[in-house]
Amino acid sequence: MFAKRFRPVHSLLFLILAMLACNLPGAAPAVQIPVADATKIALELQATNNALPPPVVDATKIALEILATNNAPAPVQPVDATKVALEVQATAAAALLTSQAEQNNQPEPIAPSPEVAATADPAADFESRLKNAKILVYEDTPDIGLWISDALNGMGLKYTHVGDALGHFMENLNSPVQWDLIIIGAESKTKVQGEFWDVIGEKISRDKTAVIAEVWYLDQLGEGRLKPVLSGCGIEFQKDWPLAESIYWLDSTHPLFSAPNNAMPLINYSRYWQWQAGDIIRISPGSNATLLAGTFQNRKSDYGVMATCYDGRVVFQTFSNHDFHQDAIIRLWQNYITYTLKNRFAVVP
Repeated sequence: MFAKRFRPVHSLLFLILAMLACNLPGAAPAVQIPVADATKIALELQATNNALPPPVVDATKIALEILATNNAPAPVQPVDATKVALEVQATAAAALLTSQAEQNNQPEPIAPSPEVAATADPAADFESRLKNAKILVYEDTPDIGLWISDALNGMGLKYTHVGDALGHFMENLNSPVQWDLIIIGAESKTKVQGEFWDVIGEKISRDKTAVIAEVWYLDQLGEGRLKPVLSGCGIEFQKDWPLAESIYWLDSTHPLFSAPNNAMPLINYSRYWQWQAGDIIRISPGSNATLLAGTFQNRKSDYGVMATCYDGRVVFQTFSNHDFHQDAIIRLWQNYITYTLKNRFAVVP
């Protein structure tokens, strides 16, 4: 009975002694720790968390944290220099191949034709056309000198010369040839009149042909079939000029007096004709003609003996060549030819 009464005490004492033994140095553990059940622990933790009250959400704090995250600079990736160099080299090689392919596909440049090349230089184009101009000449002074022919020969130009043969002259006027310049040197008593001026006037207006006319008999023909040509020019007969006198340029800067020669005023004269030396002309009202020379330096619209009209394609000279010095007349006629043909070529391609 005593033993039964003190059994609990013995058990408690034994437990205390066992615990003390475990704490002694070098003592082996008397009790083994059971292996933890991970699944059971996880379920218990989940249950515990679910049982806790939810935390209060700080919306402002969360927004600031998101904004700070968005504004944070992205981490700089390290640059592979070798890789970049290879990529640049590959791009350049591809561009070079593309450029070469495009060049290979381009057509060969076409050289301009001689006509286009000549047109690019107006001076060269004019000289070429001048050398090939179709020129018809009537000149009726074979006994005293063909000064108009001398002027053409001095320029090295080709021309058709009919002398004083009126029939041959009309035949050429009516031919299919597209004349660039028609010259009438009617200085002797043989006259170019009547139907000649019908044909010449038509060529001036329709074909834009250049014309140089040395005529001294406007007092006889001014109201005849020459009148439409004079009216179209914008000049008219003023009075007869019995004897040659000094002739002055009314505009010394006009291009007719400067190319290809520096033509000087005909101050000095050597009278050949002792009567009917020529005619004095004046500008018609509303005219576009220009008086270039006259017997008075300050008279710009009358007392003229040289005029240009029809946009510079036509020149009328109403004095006789042989009343002045040959060299001066030849230089002047070379200027007539150059000036009228230049204006002819300007309107006829």
